[in-house]
Amino acid sequence: MNNKDLYYKLFDLPGVAGGEHFVKDFVKSELEKYSDEIVMDKIGSVFGIKHGPKGSPVVMFAGHMDEVGAIVVGFKENGLIKMKSLGGMNGKVFSSQHMNVILEDGTKIPGITGTVPPHLKEAAKNADEFDDLLLDIGADNEDHAKELGIKIGDMIVPENRIVETIDGKKVISKAVDDRWGCGMVIELMKDIKDLDLNCTVVAGCTVQEEVGLRGAQTASQMINPDIFIALDASPCGDVIKSPQAWGKFGDGFLLRFLDRVAVMHKGMKKLFIETAKDNDIKYQYFYSAGGTDAGKAQLSHSGIAAATIGLPTRYIHSTTSMFHEDDHEAAKAIVRALVKKIDSNVLKEVHKNV
Repeated sequence: MNNKDLYYKLFDLPGVAGGEHFVKDFVKSELEKYSDEIVMDKIGSVFGIKHGPKGSPVVMFAGHMDEVGAIVVGFKENGLIKMKSLGGMNGKVFSSQHMNVILEDGTKIPGITGTVPPHLKEAAKNADEFDDLLLDIGADNEDHAKELGIKIGDMIVPENRIVETIDGKKVISKAVDDRWGCGMVIELMKDIKDLDLNCTVVAGCTVQEEVGLRGAQTASQMINPDIFIALDASPCGDVIKSPQAWGKFGDGFLLRFLDRVAVMHKGMKKLFIETAKDNDIKYQYFYSAGGTDAGKAQLSHSGIAAATIGLPTRYIHSTTSMFHEDDHEAAKAIVRALVKKIDSNVLKEVHKNV
């Protein structure tokens, strides 16, 4: 895996929905190195543009900057912190986990999510939801917690430890969903900086995906691309024995043909499959009960041909997750093959197949 330092920096940065500013600043500084132009919408999504020939198709690639996490919503008299989840989070997974409150200046206040000992069975019954958990930062009382600088609205993210598995082929970290997509767009703009393409490439990152695909709505309205491709880590089901589980490590990028907010555009499906086969790129069909930014982007203006390139990722929406480097390389390969292939004739073929 190339550019590990880039991805690891992105994984480590804190940034929940509405609090992506640290990630945005880093992404913007990287995109500025390789782009002809930088554009931002008014809620924080940021994109770099590489201009193609006048009148050529506009192809938009988007990761999203927000990770699942929480926000401070109050204090208990005993100094414990009340939290509200931002994104789908399982309270049982987050019980007794190391978390950090991130102050406005980026200072980390470490804590642990409080859980109820099994001896107190009646109280334990109420600890199934994330919002039932409390964050213990060791404050003696409410005033002590506030004296540490914590305010209502501060974000809370898992403490991170990036690990490579013993075989050197998998990576474990928080925020793979979707700092992976952020790294992908930065790498893409770097790789195509000096190429002559037959399309205009707009690549960057949206905000607030985990709470309703909000950044995709504003960003796609701003850019109005001909094609929109979301780059997103998606739940890998190969550790679950269920016919409803999709995605397997090492089988390539995810061809997301159906999810809660989108049925894959027929022209995009044909384009993805033909391009993957022509370039010997491994892919696998994928269904998800969730959604990606493509679901919102497809509804912009009079409609946009949109689809998702997914990275199979185990244990997303928890304190840490894992992905296979071979699947990452397959996703990189299909993105680059598409960028080099798409021109006005390809776009006509995509639009014809609906």
